[in-house]
Order: sequence, then structure tokens, then C-alpha cells
Amino acid sequence: MKVRKAIVLAGAMVGLAACQSTGPYPSEGVSPIFSFPVTSNETPYTQCLTALQKVGGKNKPVFSVGEVADKTGQINYDDNGHALTQGVSEMVISALYKSGKVRLVERLDLRIPLAEMKLAEQRKLARNIDEYKLPASDFIVVGALTELNYNITSGGAQLFIEGIGGGARTVVINVALDMRVINARNFSVAYSTSLQKQIYGYEVEANIFRFFGDRLVEFDAGQIQNEPLQLGVRSVVEMGVYQVMTDFLGLPVSGGCNLVRTDHMANYLNK
Repeated sequence: MKVRKAIVLAGAMVGLAACQSTGPYPSEGVSPIFSFPVTSNETPYTQCLTALQKVGGKNKPVFSVGEVADKTGQINYDDNGHALTQGVSEMVISALYKSGKVRLVERLDLRIPLAEMKLAEQRKLARNIDEYKLPASDFIVVGALTELNYNITSGGAQLFIEGIGGGARTVVINVALDMRVINARNFSVAYSTSLQKQIYGYEVEANIFRFFGDRLVEFDAGQIQNEPLQLGVRSVVEMGVYQVMTDFLGLPVSGGCNLVRTDHMANYLNK
């Protein structure tokens, strides 16, 4: 009898859902949730780039940015996508602009500019083709993300006694960028840099699970705090561009903006 009532109730609910195509929601839709405001996208090295705007100088070199690709070959199968951002070239353009010490010309996506020129040649624009005076690049920036190393080091501990316990874990990974500056007049490599950024994360958890009769009752609590992986990518990009501005173009280095140099690998040769 109870089974029959349950079937009748389920049928009634299905019929009601069919009559109301929007279900429990109003016909005009629902109010979307808005949480945090839009903010600027900065790294600790952004202040180093913006500090260069205060340095004097009028004869700014012309920079263009080519492909700065993700060549790590890493795929995130859980999210069905790439593990690292595919917008590194755009990050380089943004970093160069933040410095205020170069003139940028578009070379990355010329589809619309070339279409404009084609229309001007066909006299379909209110601009003559002779009005296009395009500045040539002095330097071209290209490169690639070359490393994504998981689990450089990790550690943790867990303890459970009679279904009650907890644990903590930490992990360190790194991402690396190789970037170079090409002299647009003779295609020689005028400058090159190789940088890496280690990224840290930790997890703390507490678990309680007990059997009450024939039922398993489980309670989980914890916290995961990870440094954003793409923030690490933007950080090495901005530091790489800062090196181009200071090491290559000779602009002064601000306090606290020096590259942290390590000798972890060199020590192996001294053993």
C-alpha cells in the first residue's frame, strides 16, 4: 500500500513539473548572485613595473609581442583543458603597457587592421590608404612557458583513532618562463631570460565518522589554501618584462624589485 501511494505521489509531481516548464522559478527569471567586485589584476611585481613610469625619458622604443606559448604539454584532464593559461602573450602586452616606457604596436592579431587597410584600398572607408603610416618595431618579444613541475616537495600527516582524526598536507610546484627579445632590424636575439616561480598550497582537514546501528554518520571539515597557479604565471611574466626594462634597456631598478637569485643547482657541482 505504501509503495502504491509513493508511485501515485511521484506521478503527480512529474505531471506538475510538466505543467510548469520553469519549475519553482518565476517566469521572469531569477536574480543572479553577485559576490565580489571587479578588481585590478596585479601581482607583487606590478608595482615594480608601474614605478618605471616615474623615470624620465621621451624616446621610447617600439615593442611588438609575438607568440609566448604554453609549451609545457600539460593537460588538466579533470577540467578537460590546459593546465596553464593560453593567454601568456596578452599578459606580456599588459606588462609592457604597465611600464609606460615603450610604444606598443599590434602584431599578434592583425586580422582586423589588415581588413581595414584592404577596405581602404578598395575605397570603401572614409580614409585613404596613404593615411596609414605604420611604425616599425624596434624589438619583438617572444617566448614560451617551458616548465610545470608538480609535487617538487610535499608533506603531511594524518591520525585517526576509532573514526576520529584529522590531518594536514602541503605541496610545492613550479612554473617556468623562457622569454627573449629580438632586434627587429637584423633578427638577432638581443636579450634572453629564464625565470621560475614556486607555488605553495596547503590543506587541513578533520574527519569524524561513526557507525550508529546500521548507519554510517560522517562529518568532514577542513580548509584548502592554494596560491593561484595562473597568478604564478603572471608573476614570472611581469618579472621577465621588468628585466627587459632594467637589464636590457638600462632603466634603474627600484628597491625590493631585484630578482631573487638562488644557487640550488650550482651547489651540486661544488659537492
